[in-house]
Amino acid sequence: MKEYYQMEVKEAVQNINGSLTPLSNEQIKENQKKYGPNQLREKGKKSNIEIFVQQFMDLLVLILIVSAIISFFLGEKSSAIVIVAVVVMNSILGTVQTIKAEGSLQGLKEMSSPKAKVFRENQVMEIDSRDVTVGDIVILEAGDFIPCDGRVVESASLRIDESALTGESLSVDKKNDAIFGTVSLGDRNNMVYGGSYVTYGRGKMVVTAVGMETEIGKIAKLLNDTKDKKTPLQKNLDTFGTKLSIIIIVLCGLLAGIQILKGEQIIDAFLFAVALAVAAIPEALSSIVTIVLAIGTQKMAKEGAIVRKLQAVEGLGSVSIICSDKTGTLTQNKMTVEKYFVDDKDIDVKELDVNKERLDKLIKFSVLCNDALIVDNKEIGDPTETSLVAVARKININEKELREECKRISELPFDSERKCMSTLNNYMGKKLMIVKGAVDELEKKISRYECNGSIKNIDKEEIDKIKSINDKYSNEGLRVLAVAYKEVEGEELSFEMEKDLVFLGLIAMMDPPRPECIDAVKQCKNAGIRAIMITGDHLVTARAIAKRIGIIEDKEKAVVGSEIDKYTDDELVDFVKDISVYARVTPEHKIRIVRAWQNRGNLVSMTGDGVNDAPALKQADIGVAMGITGTEVSKEAASIVLTDDNFATIVRAVANGRNIYANIKRSIQFLLSGNFAAILVVLLASLTNLPLPFAPVHLLFINLLTDSLPAIALGVEPYKDNVMEQKPRAIDDSILTLSFLKRIGVQGVIIGLCTFLAFLVGYGNKDGRLASTMCFGVLCLGRLVHGYNCKSKNVIMFKKRFFNNKYMQYAFLIGALALTAVLTLPFLQNVFQVKRLSFVQLLQVYGIAFMVLPLIQFIKYIEGKFSKK
Repeated sequence: MKEYYQMEVKEAVQNINGSLTPLSNEQIKENQKKYGPNQLREKGKKSNIEIFVQQFMDLLVLILIVSAIISFFLGEKSSAIVIVAVVVMNSILGTVQTIKAEGSLQGLKEMSSPKAKVFRENQVMEIDSRDVTVGDIVILEAGDFIPCDGRVVESASLRIDESALTGESLSVDKKNDAIFGTVSLGDRNNMVYGGSYVTYGRGKMVVTAVGMETEIGKIAKLLNDTKDKKTPLQKNLDTFGTKLSIIIIVLCGLLAGIQILKGEQIIDAFLFAVALAVAAIPEALSSIVTIVLAIGTQKMAKEGAIVRKLQAVEGLGSVSIICSDKTGTLTQNKMTVEKYFVDDKDIDVKELDVNKERLDKLIKFSVLCNDALIVDNKEIGDPTETSLVAVARKININEKELREECKRISELPFDSERKCMSTLNNYMGKKLMIVKGAVDELEKKISRYECNGSIKNIDKEEIDKIKSINDKYSNEGLRVLAVAYKEVEGEELSFEMEKDLVFLGLIAMMDPPRPECIDAVKQCKNAGIRAIMITGDHLVTARAIAKRIGIIEDKEKAVVGSEIDKYTDDELVDFVKDISVYARVTPEHKIRIVRAWQNRGNLVSMTGDGVNDAPALKQADIGVAMGITGTEVSKEAASIVLTDDNFATIVRAVANGRNIYANIKRSIQFLLSGNFAAILVVLLASLTNLPLPFAPVHLLFINLLTDSLPAIALGVEPYKDNVMEQKPRAIDDSILTLSFLKRIGVQGVIIGLCTFLAFLVGYGNKDGRLASTMCFGVLCLGRLVHGYNCKSKNVIMFKKRFFNNKYMQYAFLIGALALTAVLTLPFLQNVFQVKRLSFVQLLQVYGIAFMVLPLIQFIKYIEGKFSKK
């Protein structure tokens, strides 16, 4: 069966309604029952309680909960309460973030107009758009939102803005003629689609699809079917958590068994296992990662990027492909005059002042044959016409004053058949007919041309020159208008008068690239990130913009969306590697392109602003929507929203993401090396038949205070400027690389040995409480000192960078004062199960703890020497 756009009007209406007459009331009810209401359906969402419960479905969290339960029944109620409080706080944070990210279809729903004008019962009536059904005749007028999809049956200069759906920046002329052959969505100029709106003229359509069967409905289905992606850090932490959980369970079980075999009571063995679990599990890790990401979002918000999904901040650091929409993202989404051809001269718009006299007449005529206005710096009217008025304003020609001076007497409005508009104006005491329109149409109507003030008969050479300039402009992706005129008699214009015109000049315009995008694309290349343009606009326009910005070179290939249909998903994975520009694409094409790059092992960011971008924004690892020109649909589907609609902002966001990831690694290094030290001390004590070195309350004090503050401080370590000179890390790179684990192990051993040394010093008099106190003090203070080691892989002692993070100074000072208070104040000594230390013993604690810094810095120095050889 033929598509509706391939049918003549009568055939289309016959196929839809079964006759050429409007629907009867019975048919309306029958169709509403058959096709359903004209509204979008959402798949079932999880309740807030379900989302909250889901936060606990993590192995590390479950181990902590079990540890809390055991601690509670063994009398360690304070430990149990603290552990549960940490877990619940993390779950609340995760729930809030998830709820914020919901609602992808709400914007789509809002794009359906609340009312529609339909022809029923031999009269025009206004009804709720949800009640429109297949076969209805809908009346379309300028300013109307289109409630559903339909076939145009009448068109009087009807123009539709479809940019949100197709990505094409210009309004589309609609007609009712059949189209032969298969064409893409953006080229079906006898069809209209829900979510677009009428910018000019009027017309009628017969409804062909409603609700989920419309083009917007198909996008809604794609959004429902697309699952959220986990960032590399999320995957790494999941893997890390699983591995760590298994190790902890095995280790705790093994050591608890050893304790029982040594004659310990089962309850004491369980208490030992819980203490070890608390020591091993970095329960502050998820909170710290969340806090670091949240701080990163604040910095990004100041730079124009609002983060909707917290994990996207870190994911940006791994981005290796940025797929970007053209209209409104790489370009300004605003038609702008670029060039003029007048008096046989090609003039760039930058030369306006120099060529003012030469251009004066052409610019004035383009304003007189024009209905656009600029009011309070707001452009009103068709984008093509407003661009002409904007240029006039630059040379101090006010459109209102000019039109008042040169009164319009008559006009012939633009229509898609003639492809031109004509006005009759009083101009310098003469009645001039001014005609503005497509070059190929006006070329047939001119017999003379004006050059340097004189009018000459046109010849083939001059015609060829006009055609050559038109081709040149068109190949640069510019839209070209011709302006002509003639002196006439009378007060009324007729179509027959559009002949024997005097050619005045050509005006070339386009939706220009954002100036900052050129540098941003260059930065992407330096950072190992490939920029790819995916747009619904025409191939010539897309290619021209891509060349200007630097996405492609002269010889690189650009393709249309229909090329993608020739390949299977598996074949597309190989095809995409050679293509950087895709034009005339559908939402399905965008998803396939993004998925193909993901299947090549890349982390993909997608930027866009239209409804047609929403599914790909959701499919991408990091979806980035435009905040100013972006539709609500695209914003809801995205992870990040740019407040300035600036492609360059995404590049700055990538730099922030890379720095944030580096800081999170510093925090993880700090936490894991400290926890490994605690485990090592417990193991050494067990193997040497010494008492348990820590009370559970000691480990909780370390985890919740002296661990958390330096870890957060490391998370806001000042950013490095050279991150965009590095290649993106591979998507499958584990955060726990061999070198990273080795660094954690070495540093953990040094901290652990220093701590065990303090334990042995304290146990010299067989005083287990004193040994435990000194052990606790050194581990606590040693980890505070160790925060400075984690600032850099290189030696930083005696360098400016050692003191460049004020938050690290605050964290150390607060932690050291809190520890000193615990070790010296009697009422805190009882709470934290520590023994009062003499002045000498206190100095021993501080002295051994501070050894951690020079020892690890020395190891770094040796590593640095060997790595240079």
